[in-house]
Amino acid sequence: MIPQCLGTLRYLFVLDLQMNNLNGIMPRNFSKENQFETIKLNGNQLEGPLPHSLAQCRNIKVLDLGDNIIEDVFPNWLEVLPELQVLSLRSNKLYGTITCSSIRHPFLKLRIFDVSNNNFNGPLPTSCIKNFQGMMNVNDSQLGLQYMGWRDNIIGKYYSNSVVVIMKGFDIELTKILTTFTTIDLSNNMFEGEIPIFIGQLSSLKGLNLSNNGITGKIPQSLSYLRNLEWLDLSRNQLRGEIPMALTNLNFLSVLNLSQNHLEGVIPNGQQFDTFGNDSYEGNAMLCGLPLSKSCKKDEDQPSHSTSEDEEESGFGWKAVAIGYACGAISGLLLGHNVFFFGKPEWLVGLVEHMFNMRLKRRNSRAGANRRI
Repeated sequence: MIPQCLGTLRYLFVLDLQMNNLNGIMPRNFSKENQFETIKLNGNQLEGPLPHSLAQCRNIKVLDLGDNIIEDVFPNWLEVLPELQVLSLRSNKLYGTITCSSIRHPFLKLRIFDVSNNNFNGPLPTSCIKNFQGMMNVNDSQLGLQYMGWRDNIIGKYYSNSVVVIMKGFDIELTKILTTFTTIDLSNNMFEGEIPIFIGQLSSLKGLNLSNNGITGKIPQSLSYLRNLEWLDLSRNQLRGEIPMALTNLNFLSVLNLSQNHLEGVIPNGQQFDTFGNDSYEGNAMLCGLPLSKSCKKDEDQPSHSTSEDEEESGFGWKAVAIGYACGAISGLLLGHNVFFFGKPEWLVGLVEHMFNMRLKRRNSRAGANRRI
């Protein structure tokens, strides 16, 4: 059993008990004077609801409670924590809708938001996402690479925060978390509705995973504004319409999964889209074009269309050839019949002699006698 007294340790900065066999309910009595900056209880067997006293951890930056059996609604009361940067509640038994209250800036500094593999339903949490200021215009280039952590200035030791995320389709443990790393993972729930247009405002976002939900509507063109995006997973939803051509402007996109939807039309090409294989699009019966083996109907019709235009322009189409061939054949038969039965016609002999400046020899004596007469 996890000790309930852990929440009363006033001068503890890091509580890291991840990947153990702890069970029971979480500590219920986090004091107002606590100094916690990191609480990591992920990978245990903790159960029951989340303690509201966590809202008193005003200095906390990393809260990782993933991979437990916690059963509760979404803790929107955590939105008041001014320093929270990492919130991972993945792989629990959380349920209900996700909403944020009416405070001005909920989750002000949040950069990693992972609620995947739960039982959340209803619309996507737009009231929260649109206020993720920590995912907009993050720029630490002037300070160099920095990691989320805690340093004890007295003994000179440094603690590096870590977190497990689904990155580019794989479960990866980030042993150090860059302060510029931003990701949203809402996968494997029962969310519905359309992808909000304003999600394109999260310009520093590196990963977006909305897979395996009931999301409908079209892929918003505003996703093309996520110029730092490295992976995008919208698979196993109910998305319709065409893939926006503007997504080819995502120069850092290395993993794309749009499979198992109802998308249609031509797959965009150019830049990063030329590197994606069939598995990025499978399960969309109405999609066509490379890299799929199904060519688009417009492409199939294009050669015959251009050939017909050329014929019309030149006036030498197959109809004209057929008509000319038929007329020539009939004329040849009539002329051959006349020559065979009546000899060389006078008008034909005169025409040939005039054209070639020569006289034809008369081999038919009867024809010659008729000519003398």
